Amino acid sequence: MSFNTVIPTAKRIERLQYENPWWNSGQVQQSYANMSRRLYFKLFYPFVKEIDIKRAVVLMGPRRAGKTVMMFHAIQQLIEEKVPPQKIFFIGIDNPIYMQLGLEDILLIAKDAVQLESVEGCFVFFDEIQYLKDWERHLKVLVDLYPNTKFVVSGSAAAALKLQSSESGAGRFTEFMLPPLTFHEYIHLKGLNHLVQSKTVIYSGREVPFFTTHDNKALNKEFFHYLNFGGYPEVVLSEKIQSDMGRYVKSDIVDKVLLRDLPSLYGIKDVQELNSFFSYLAYNTGNEFSFENLSKESGIQKEIIKKYLVYLEAAFLIKVIQKIDDTAKKFKRISHFKVYLTNPSLRTALFSPIEQTDQETGNMLETAIFSQWMHRENLDLKYARWKMGRAEGEVDMVLIDHKLFKPQWCVEVKWSNRYVESPHELKSLLHFCNQNKLTASLVTTIDLTGNTTINNLQITFVPAAIYAYNIGVVTIEQKPNWMNDSY
Repeated sequence: MSFNTVIPTAKRIERLQYENPWWNSGQVQQSYANMSRRLYFKLFYPFVKEIDIKRAVVLMGPRRAGKTVMMFHAIQQLIEEKVPPQKIFFIGIDNPIYMQLGLEDILLIAKDAVQLESVEGCFVFFDEIQYLKDWERHLKVLVDLYPNTKFVVSGSAAAALKLQSSESGAGRFTEFMLPPLTFHEYIHLKGLNHLVQSKTVIYSGREVPFFTTHDNKALNKEFFHYLNFGGYPEVVLSEKIQSDMGRYVKSDIVDKVLLRDLPSLYGIKDVQELNSFFSYLAYNTGNEFSFENLSKESGIQKEIIKKYLVYLEAAFLIKVIQKIDDTAKKFKRISHFKVYLTNPSLRTALFSPIEQTDQETGNMLETAIFSQWMHRENLDLKYARWKMGRAEGEVDMVLIDHKLFKPQWCVEVKWSNRYVESPHELKSLLHFCNQNKLTASLVTTIDLTGNTTINNLQITFVPAAIYAYNIGVVTIEQKPNWMNDSY
């Protein structure tokens, strides 16, 4: 007897009716309707509404970033824009009631459940798509068979989605990345917009828009709360979860990826080894590593370490940043690199919260700043390190211009005010900018803002929290801005 004969179609229709209450009520469940929308929604929703281009939308991102909630917000918006509720389907593929069914099978059952003659003009949302084997092939067929139907899919096993959608969905899928919260979104979700204000500043001889604050102390307090707890919407809005980050974030986000998603997708045999390796990277986020030292300290072969790094990056847990020298040249053989968590609160979940005076603050700050930029696709961020006499020179963040193959801007991430009064101490930054003919750069501070010129280099000092906030603003607004081309 086949599995399909065990579950009657009527039971599957009951499930669909439960998942799609708007078919009868005309509105999304109140629990979702009451949730604050992520600022990324206004970037995502136009892809949902785009019906002229025959493409499915693949919503990717780490666990608990809010993908399912964003789908319900899209459904809510469609209903508000007078799309008939019966033409909007939501199907959670992870429910075993749909086991052994293809996407088209489920689609046709949903069509019959609302007694439609066809699915033309419908909006179809498949959640947790990775639970269907060969989902990308099924989805590609649907896009071809039903050109007037809009398909939106999401999944938490980002490694599979990234891999499979890029290989199998060419020309059929539009990928949308939903990352963890930016500091900008954190301030928005917590209703703290009164802490920031828009103004114009002078940068490279021109007036540019910029957000600043009238209360650095309060903003820094929120910034460190963001470093420790700010990566995920549910954590930000729940003190109960914040008090038990290990159980919530570690078990629901980290462990499910390391112990279930990655092993099942890639056939990883030693799950505990991978878990320990990730914990080591998380504790040392922002540090420079080499394959040689990693192998020596962990006892893991270099080739396996390389695979683990690929897996963890594909799952949106880490970001590997490559090294350049003081002339912005890449090394032919990659031996050293930095690893950053994709959001700093992952470290808190595994270990403990940090204070502003802790030794780990510098690395966590770098991790936070890098994580803001990670939301921007196609940015080639590097760090620079080179021999400088007996010492080593380093610049924390360099953006490489793909067209010109040279640095576009560089930033030095500091949690200190001393360089405002002593810019000559920034020897590595001064050397790097001189070598690469950069005329302006930026250095973060604790709470001081200012400008100075030294050796024909204009240095802008900005509090780290303000810098992080502005990166998020630029990303959401998707508009040309001085931060894109100047720093």
